[in-house]
Amino acid sequence: MEAVNLLSSNKYTEKQIGYLFISVLVNSNSDLIRLINNAIKNDLSSRNPTFMNLALHCIANVGSREMAEAFAAEVPRILVAGDTMDSVKQSAALCLLRLNRTSPDLVPMGEWTARVVHLLNDQHLGVVTAATSLITTLAQKNPDDFKTSVSLAVARLSRIVTSASTDLQDYTYYFVAAPWLSVKLLRLLQCYPPPEDAAIRGRLTECLETILNKAQEPPKSKKVQHSNAKNAVLFEAISLIIHHDSEPTLLVRACNQLGQFLQHRETNLRYLALESMCMLASSEFSHEAVKTHIETVINALKTERDVSVRQRAVDLLYAMCDRSNAKQIVAEMLSYLETADYSIREEIVLKVAILAEKYAVDYTWYVDTILNLIRIAGDYVSEEVWYRVIQIVINRDDVQGYAAKTVFEALQAPACHENLVKVGGYILGEFGNLIAGDPRSSPLVQFNLLHSKFHLCSVPTRALLLSAYIKFINLFPEVKGTIQEVLRSDSQQRNADVELQQRAVEYLRLSCIASTDILATVLEEMPPFPERESSILAKLKRKKGPGTVPDIEESRKERSANVNGGTNHTSATSNAKTSPASFVGDLLAPAPPPTNRPRPVSSASFLHTPLTPLPPHAAPLAASAGTFYQVAASSTDLLGLGSASTSLSSTPPAAPPAASSLLVDVFSENSPAAAAPIAVPATAAPVADDNFPRFVCKNNGVLYENQLLQIGLKSEYRQNLGRMYVFYGNKTSTQFLNFCTSVVCQDGLASQLNVHLKPADPTVDGGAQLQQIVNIECVSDFMEAPVLNIQFKYGGTLQNIAVKLPITLNKFFQPTEMTSQDFFQRWKQLSAPQQEVQKIFKAKHSMDTEVTKAKIIGFGVALLDGVDPNPSNFVGAGVIHTKTTQVGCLLRLEPNTQAQMYRLTLRTSRDTVSQRLCDLLSDQF
Repeated sequence: MEAVNLLSSNKYTEKQIGYLFISVLVNSNSDLIRLINNAIKNDLSSRNPTFMNLALHCIANVGSREMAEAFAAEVPRILVAGDTMDSVKQSAALCLLRLNRTSPDLVPMGEWTARVVHLLNDQHLGVVTAATSLITTLAQKNPDDFKTSVSLAVARLSRIVTSASTDLQDYTYYFVAAPWLSVKLLRLLQCYPPPEDAAIRGRLTECLETILNKAQEPPKSKKVQHSNAKNAVLFEAISLIIHHDSEPTLLVRACNQLGQFLQHRETNLRYLALESMCMLASSEFSHEAVKTHIETVINALKTERDVSVRQRAVDLLYAMCDRSNAKQIVAEMLSYLETADYSIREEIVLKVAILAEKYAVDYTWYVDTILNLIRIAGDYVSEEVWYRVIQIVINRDDVQGYAAKTVFEALQAPACHENLVKVGGYILGEFGNLIAGDPRSSPLVQFNLLHSKFHLCSVPTRALLLSAYIKFINLFPEVKGTIQEVLRSDSQQRNADVELQQRAVEYLRLSCIASTDILATVLEEMPPFPERESSILAKLKRKKGPGTVPDIEESRKERSANVNGGTNHTSATSNAKTSPASFVGDLLAPAPPPTNRPRPVSSASFLHTPLTPLPPHAAPLAASAGTFYQVAASSTDLLGLGSASTSLSSTPPAAPPAASSLLVDVFSENSPAAAAPIAVPATAAPVADDNFPRFVCKNNGVLYENQLLQIGLKSEYRQNLGRMYVFYGNKTSTQFLNFCTSVVCQDGLASQLNVHLKPADPTVDGGAQLQQIVNIECVSDFMEAPVLNIQFKYGGTLQNIAVKLPITLNKFFQPTEMTSQDFFQRWKQLSAPQQEVQKIFKAKHSMDTEVTKAKIIGFGVALLDGVDPNPSNFVGAGVIHTKTTQVGCLLRLEPNTQAQMYRLTLRTSRDTVSQRLCDLLSDQF
């Protein structure tokens, strides 16, 4: 109470003690708060600047919600009043800043916001400094309300940087004019894009050039305070240059200036230079300039004593990496990894794995790099890394043999890390047959090598090896007895771990009673995995935090105004291997599953449940031999018509996306898709169709990719209905705004094909993926394909992309099995000239029998064996389903390997169908 009484005193010393006591010791819930607030109001309404300052300091020091409620409206009025003293304006600005930080919802935005901007023109630099701090905080939340501050901030900054140190004597710090105010003004300008007014932009460019020029001048003092103030302004100016990313000359100059700091004796300067160059490396204008300092950065990585600086050097090497220097940078990072601090090893491992995958021109180099990574830092190689190498090896036929040979050689080392055993077990289980012809890597040698590591591994790895063994029985019947002995041993049949025991029992039983055909079906090779964002990159983003991981090559180009002409389309996954439609029934009586594992799905349900591809860690669900793995289906088996393939890992599977009722009544009146008609704008961008032919014989993969966006597809069709899942991947770290899509059916296609696009989210976050569903109905046979238009805003620029959707007539095929007699009887019935189309053409690809079979099956028809008298010919049959009619189709493909030619003959009941199917299929060979 005595302190409250002191607030009423007219003596400065007594009033100061009262306010000091209240600021430190009075609780915001005190009964005296009302009396205190009244005393503060009295002082604020007085014209005594000293008393007003004491009151404002008290409000800011307490900063409670009660204080904000009482004075949030009064403080702005004092701030913008014309007769307020400069010292009081300073205090009012800082007091309002404090209230905005503690209770932003209580600070009213009114007419004072427009007037506070003009404080940047105040003659008193103390007022300008305080006002700049306040405006910067407010502009971050409401940038549109403070747009006018840009021109005033540029004008004030220009006056500061062009003035001599003697002009601003009261605000000159060791020969640097108003360094704190300069830094604050530069930070304020980073809240906005480059000024649109050419005069203001030119004046700002002059300011930044002047700051860069002053950094080159000899120091006016040898004291550290001078260099600190000078460098503070310089680094903030470089941050603004990077933020605007619009002046190539300034960006290159900034890079050169930072390059001089890389070898500075001050550790802090080296750290800041490396950090700023990481951001410069993502700009297309300065990336090449950053690359010139690669040797200096590598040297810093090897010799720097401070671990934080070494970590920034790793970040910079990662950011400056491209195809021209990828092998050098990866090699240096691997070399450093052997002696790196434990705290950053995992991050280096992730970055090496990402760079090796991203810039692998030769995938044998990628395999060597990842295996070397596991050898050097196996304990820090996360599951995402070895999962990813498995995915890539499975998806690329050209590297499978080399990968099998390489892991086989790596496993021969006396001491192997467990992650290497996992990779080796998986790859040899899938592709060991590719190296089995060499006596040094015969099937028995491969098995003995893997089994020699078995007793040293953890339970999950042992489970994976057991799955590899059962795969060996399918690949190499000659080692069946040896493997059965291992599975039959007491150490497996009576293992204390229920997972290992169950696998051993079921795998042994399966190998004993299943026929060769059943084993081949159940243990079929894994199909290709769908293309998606690397899980390694996702983990690195989680580890570093959002917005901190540069997007390497893409982010250098992402700010260009027109990116739609990019030709950097990635190759889609190879054709998935098809499976026979039949599947084995329950081979064993079901055993109750352990409570800590997923409940198995019956083998019969595989024929009726849509399956979706899972990552390599999809696990066995071992209740019966028929349910021995819940696995990926091939790309042509999205409707559950084929059989499953086997995965080799023991980790529980991720839940697959809901896929029930995929094609049930999707065009009824109650369907959500039907309620959202598609707008049909004119196509503004050139239509991209480079990857279109790849989807004629397959249903999933990457359809389009540029520096900003990746579009992936997964489709399924049944009779005349189809459903397509379109995945839009934002490859940048910046959010896509106003994201909208539409489908254009040109000419008469709209009457032949109904395409319904479900609405999509209007925003796509950086690094995120958006899924959109397209429902399709074939009304009648058609020739052209619809076009998907995508429009969104990126960095303030409107992007337009048009892609041809791979919806072709053959997608509505229903395969038809026929005997030889039925086939030729129907062939003769379709003998009218207009019903037959024949084409003789040169082979564009190698004439491989298995590849040809896969393409014909992928085309949609049933491949009929033993029908044609010539066994080298291919014969197929199917029915095109439309809403109005059904069109039977017979085809015959006659290869001539000597002449490298094909003759393709198609007969259907409609001449337009024959011609269209002939054109589509002939392009595949």
